[in-house]
Amino acid sequence: LIAFIKMLGNLNTGILIKSYFMNNLFNLGDLIDRTADPSKLALVDLSRIGEPRKYTHQKIDDMAMAVARGLDNLRLGRGDKIAILAANSLEFLITYLGIMRAGMIAVPINHKFPMETIEFILSDADCKLIFVDDARRHQIPVGYKSIVFDADGSNEFCEFLDYGHYETIRPSDDEVAMFLYTSGSTGRPKGVPLTHKGHLWVIEMRLKQKPEADHRMLVAAPLYHMNGLAICKVAFAGHLEIVLLPQFDAKEYIAAIEKYEVTWLTSVAAMMAMVVREGDLLSTTNLSSVRIVRMGSAPVSEQLVRDIKRTLPNAKITNGYGTTEAGPVVYGQHPEGLVQPDISVGYPIANIARLVDGNNFNAKYGELHCKNPAVMPGYNNLPEKTKEAFSQDGWYKTGDIMQSDENGFHYFVGRVDDMFNCGGENIYPSEVEKMLERHSEIEQACVVPVSDQIKGFKPVAFVVRRDGSGLSEDGIKQYALANGPAYQHPRVVSFMEKLPLTGTNKVDRKSLTAQAESAMKR
Repeated sequence: LIAFIKMLGNLNTGILIKSYFMNNLFNLGDLIDRTADPSKLALVDLSRIGEPRKYTHQKIDDMAMAVARGLDNLRLGRGDKIAILAANSLEFLITYLGIMRAGMIAVPINHKFPMETIEFILSDADCKLIFVDDARRHQIPVGYKSIVFDADGSNEFCEFLDYGHYETIRPSDDEVAMFLYTSGSTGRPKGVPLTHKGHLWVIEMRLKQKPEADHRMLVAAPLYHMNGLAICKVAFAGHLEIVLLPQFDAKEYIAAIEKYEVTWLTSVAAMMAMVVREGDLLSTTNLSSVRIVRMGSAPVSEQLVRDIKRTLPNAKITNGYGTTEAGPVVYGQHPEGLVQPDISVGYPIANIARLVDGNNFNAKYGELHCKNPAVMPGYNNLPEKTKEAFSQDGWYKTGDIMQSDENGFHYFVGRVDDMFNCGGENIYPSEVEKMLERHSEIEQACVVPVSDQIKGFKPVAFVVRRDGSGLSEDGIKQYALANGPAYQHPRVVSFMEKLPLTGTNKVDRKSLTAQAESAMKR
């Protein structure tokens, strides 16, 4: 390294050392930049009420090594699957990193899944060990070995840790680093193996435009989901700081922004919709530190963007896109430098994203296909599902319908499997929701299908009104008829204080569909 630095002469050493560091990453669990200041703060962990815990990049490195050494002491083998069933915390992060450093496969599990689903995942992945926090130890099925984080009266995890130097395992090009399980909104969740090489490529792409060194990222999205995990890995590799909440709560989220002078918010649309509703709290809170708001994992409405701009006037808002199976890098900068429109998901990166409509592989409207190093090798134990998920020429079929504008920017239209037919007309719920959310008195809308003997299916809307609104069901129907095709208008409108969310903070369409079907049968 000394010889390398001498060779740099009068060049910009900071940028080149960062490039040297990125080019020498080989294991997804070993992301700490040892060319940078090791004493810089890396993590503020807010998982313990009233007891914020702070850790430097050096301490994160030491603890991840201690996890890897502890796993070796248990005589676990390379490629063994190790589960994590816990809320967001320091322990979750260092365990996740340490598992991969040891050449094993990390399997974060959604702790909001029912017991039957958790047991299925543990069996499907053939997990050898489970790390669990004390609040969820009762969710461990009989017969599985576990190590508990922060158990009352026990130092199980602390005793497991073995501090000292650890030589990180160097994986092969196709070696799997982690399994993420899909949400399972229809049927059992599918195991998605993801490789070291593929997701190191993701980090490299994310850090091509080097972020300012003072960025402090607030993470409240669950770490068992791609969104939260990806941003934490980018923060470690970029030598930035994370403020970590155990879970999302709008009031706690807002308070953390002010207290820790957060500069970068990473979220999904439903989270930000809840934040902007906290009018009284927002009016007395200083959020001027926020410079970036990045949303992903779900569609964003024009109204929500306007609300965020009003609430966070100093922030640049970016609407992102990604899937578990193909990673979070699909879209990038426009080649002519055009600014991404507010509700667009971005400009497709050449040779990585395409729209397909039948035999047209360069469509302006169609299903998004992806091909990049982060794409999964195939679903775990599901060869037929894997075959269905890929085109004949090897592109991953996302199931997301996109539309391209005159400048090539893409917009989310809906899911192939969300689309339903009403009297011979195809309806994408997202299109109806966007139309409804343009109403000045509607904050959020979710449209779901209910079965109908004549039409096949018909649309039903769940609506969150703005504070003080007296908007009626008939008023919404008339607005929909005036602003969209008649077949799209919701036949029934139900008002809610807030929309229910899944464990990944997306609107829970499955529960709303069941609620609508049940109501129609009464």
